[in-house]
Amino acid sequence: MNQPQGPQTDGVLPGAMTIDVEDYFHVHAFAGVINRADWPTYESRVEANTDRLLALFDEGGAKGTFFTLGCVAAQFPDLVRRITGAGHELASHGWDHHAVFNQDRPTFFEDVRKARLTLEDIGGVDVKGYRAASFSIDPRSPWAYEALAEAGYAYSSSSHPIAHDLYGDPDAPRHPFREPTADMLEIPVTTLLWRGKRYPLGGGGFFRMFPVPLFEMNARRMRAEGVPPNFYLHPWEIDPGQPRINDAPLKSRLRHTIGLSRCESKLRKLVARGRWTRMDEAYHGWLDDRSAGTDAGADRLTA
Repeated sequence: MNQPQGPQTDGVLPGAMTIDVEDYFHVHAFAGVINRADWPTYESRVEANTDRLLALFDEGGAKGTFFTLGCVAAQFPDLVRRITGAGHELASHGWDHHAVFNQDRPTFFEDVRKARLTLEDIGGVDVKGYRAASFSIDPRSPWAYEALAEAGYAYSSSSHPIAHDLYGDPDAPRHPFREPTADMLEIPVTTLLWRGKRYPLGGGGFFRMFPVPLFEMNARRMRAEGVPPNFYLHPWEIDPGQPRINDAPLKSRLRHTIGLSRCESKLRKLVARGRWTRMDEAYHGWLDDRSAGTDAGADRLTA
């Protein structure tokens, strides 16, 4: 099946550069030790870190999609305006980083609707994209895409099709597909398929652990398949000086802090040596062609 094509520059299919705009104390791995009611007592670093990313992208000539928490937008409205003013896509990360599978359908709907309306009001742009906290749309929340469609979204990038102890769906499609109940476009995070097994090469902690050339190699593989790579990162991942959450389990602390000191320099290399753009531009062929993509069931058999 021929895949829709995104924009090409000099024959190269640009990848999607995506940022999940959240603070270090918002992460799902710390939910068991940080009370949400105590969030205002923690030093916020999300605005300064996101500004560093904006400067890095400006230097490297890259555009991106910023999946922004509604609560962050409400606290830092000028940051949202700097994102849109620089030509990046503004998208939703929900209101305050609740995993989808820990919510019921009505609660989830109100969360994503509130986030979209807040972002649009502050940013002055349409918000069409959504990414779930911790990629938490999976078989435990089969109603999520219908709720997103009802809340006014056009696409989601909430699936990480790997096996993981906190999230992921190893049987989900690896390439963009239309979820059949809501006709919602889902754009999964990039993975590597090697000898029948999937490996996480989409960004985040895996980017902090593994060398840049490995991500570049897989990006070339994805482009050869006609699919733009979908890379993600968080602002706190370029901030080695952030406060440590010492009460968190050792495993969570190690995952959160590994590679922080090297991440910004690695990202600068990735941006300088590649072509990166907004998600709505990288995947415009899928967004424009509502008949494009693959049936979810068929893709489970082939990918």
